[in-house]
Amino acid sequence: MAKTKEHKAKNRKILRGVIAFILLVAVGYVLYNEIFTKQQATQTAADGPKAPPFSLSDLDGVEHKLADYKGKGVLINFWATYCPPCKKEMPYLESAYKDYKDQGVEVLAIDAGEPMLIVNQFLADKNVSFPILLDDGDVLDSYQIINLPKTFLVNKDGVIIDKIDGEMTEKDIRKYMERIKAK
Repeated sequence: MAKTKEHKAKNRKILRGVIAFILLVAVGYVLYNEIFTKQQATQTAADGPKAPPFSLSDLDGVEHKLADYKGKGVLINFWATYCPPCKKEMPYLESAYKDYKDQGVEVLAIDAGEPMLIVNQFLADKNVSFPILLDDGDVLDSYQIINLPKTFLVNKDGVIIDKIDGEMTEKDIRKYMERIKAK
């Protein structure tokens, strides 16, 4: 019986050690992400990174390259049909896009890897006029997307001047479009 108690105590110590190690790794990962994200967020337009290039098809099969929009401000919005804040933003993006598209601002909404059928069903009654692009995950990876929605503001020179985590109001979207409109 003494060996059984010793054996159970030893197993508990091992289990506690494994749990502590997993927690330590998780905390380290979160801290690393926070530091890395904050470093990128503090960059100014002058020293900001170039937006990673991409080429994606829209729902009609038309190819859209980020390079095609050089000379215009581009609001790149990563979203998904299963994301409640993304759904809420969609009409706000459309309303602001209608007002800013003639001022040199484009909206590219990149769906986060869902099948075309699901995206089409979601958009059936939304009446959006900006391109909805389908990604298989490569562009999400190159933009380091973890959570949705995530929006990037790209100036007319192709430089990322800001990135926005989470839901935006219509007022926010208009403020961001003011920052990237071609003047």
